[in-house]
Amino acid sequence: MTSFVHLNYSNAHPGVQRAEAVAEAVGRFRRGFDSTKGLAAMLLAALVAALMVVADQLVSVWADGYLLASWVTLWAIAFAALALMAPTAHRVASSMSVALQAYVIRRTNARIDERYWASAKSDPRIMADLQAAIWRSEHAAG
Repeated sequence: MTSFVHLNYSNAHPGVQRAEAVAEAVGRFRRGFDSTKGLAAMLLAALVAALMVVADQLVSVWADGYLLASWVTLWAIAFAALALMAPTAHRVASSMSVALQAYVIRRTNARIDERYWASAKSDPRIMADLQAAIWRSEHAAG
């Protein structure tokens, strides 16, 4: 007998598959993201802006006849600042990022220790384990 019924349906919903693909793409994007580059760009922009203000104050003294020369000088200073300060800004941003990560790790460990100590105060088994560990570390070092 011939059957016209086909029961070969997909096991996954197409919308769910698209959502999973988007979530995976966002995850790949986040793994490839370097936060120090953005911080370095912001530091560099701040340094160049400060230098541009100083250069504008120095160049604005010139008379109106030298307007083109002052404009060219101002932009030459801006591009020179970008070229000279970019590596320094990147190093500063990298060191700030490392310091921030170390701070976050220290704070997380401190919070974990505080929670563990609070649990040890209320649970005599945890306190006994903690005292045994302290005793072993003192006798192993001594």
